[in-house]
Amino acid sequence: MSAQLDTHTAAKSLFVCSTGGHLTELRRIEERDGINPDSLWVTFDTPQSRQALEGRRVHYLPYVGPRDLKGTLRSVPSLRRVLRGESFDAAVSTGAAIAAAALPLATLHGIPSIYIESVCRLRGPSTTGKLLMAVPGVELRTQHAEWAGGRWSACPSILDSFRSEERLAPEGPLRVFITLGTIRGYRFDSVIDAFLSTGLANETTVWQLGDTTRTDALPGNVYDYLSPDEFAFEAARADVVITHAGVGTLVELLSMGIYPVQAIRRALRNEHVDDHQLEIAELVETNGIGIPVEGPGLTEEVIRYAAGRRIVDGRLAKVETV
Repeated sequence: MSAQLDTHTAAKSLFVCSTGGHLTELRRIEERDGINPDSLWVTFDTPQSRQALEGRRVHYLPYVGPRDLKGTLRSVPSLRRVLRGESFDAAVSTGAAIAAAALPLATLHGIPSIYIESVCRLRGPSTTGKLLMAVPGVELRTQHAEWAGGRWSACPSILDSFRSEERLAPEGPLRVFITLGTIRGYRFDSVIDAFLSTGLANETTVWQLGDTTRTDALPGNVYDYLSPDEFAFEAARADVVITHAGVGTLVELLSMGIYPVQAIRRALRNEHVDDHQLEIAELVETNGIGIPVEGPGLTEEVIRYAAGRRIVDGRLAKVETV
C-alpha cells in the first residue's frame, strides 16, 4: 500500500534530511501536507535548522556530507535508537546521503517510507535516489512527471504554487542585496565584477560574499556570512536580490515574495564543482519565477526588470480567500 501523508489529519512523521536546500524543501512539503506537532525531525545542528525548526521536536545528528559513506554508516546507531524509541506513521526524506541510511531502517521497522527527489533534479534521480531504487519498500517520488516511471511516481512540485506578477518599480537608487552563498572553496567574482560595471552599486548595497573575499573596497555593507535572521532582514528590505542558483535560497526567497535574479555558478569559471545550477536556472525560467543569468551576463537591464516584479504564492492566496 502506498504511504500517504493525509492533508486533513497529518501523519506523525519522521522527517529526515540534510540541512540547506533539502531541509527547505521538506519543510515546504510538510507545510503543504499538514503539520503534526508530534512529528520528529532528524537533521544536522546548524543555524538554519535551529531557526527553521524552532518549537519542533528535533533529533540532531553529526554532519554527514554528500556521498559520505563513512558518515552515513556512523549515523545508523543513532537512527536505530530513534526508531526503537517511538512509533511513526511515515518516514519521509528529501535527501541527501542520510536518506540512504534512514529510509531502509524505517522500512525494516515496518514504517511506510517515502523518498522525494529534489525539485532541482529535472532529468533523473540523484545518487541517493539511485541507491534507494535498490531498497524494496521505499516509495520513490519525483517532482517532475517527465521522468516518472517504473518505481518513480510523480508528485506535486514545491514550486507549483508560485507565480510572478508586475509591481510598481521603486523610484530612485536601488537597494540591492547580493548573496553568493556559503559554498567553500569556490569564488564567484564574475557576479561582483558585472554588478560593479552596471553603476548601480551604492552605499545601500549589501554583499554576502562567502569565500569570495575581495581586496578592493566594495560600496555598501560587506559580510562574509549572515545568520538566517540577518539574511531574511536584508532580503526583505532590498529592492532586488541577486543570488546564487541554489534551490534552498530560491525557495526561501520565493516564499518571501521576492522575484530573484539567479546568478549561475559554472564549472568552466571554477565557480562550482559541476554545472548542476544550470538545471535550477532552467526550472526558474520555465516557471517564470525569476530571471537566471550567468555571472558576466548580469546587466542593469536585468536588475531593473527584476525590480518591477514580485512573487505570489497561490497556496497562500487560496487560504486567504477561504
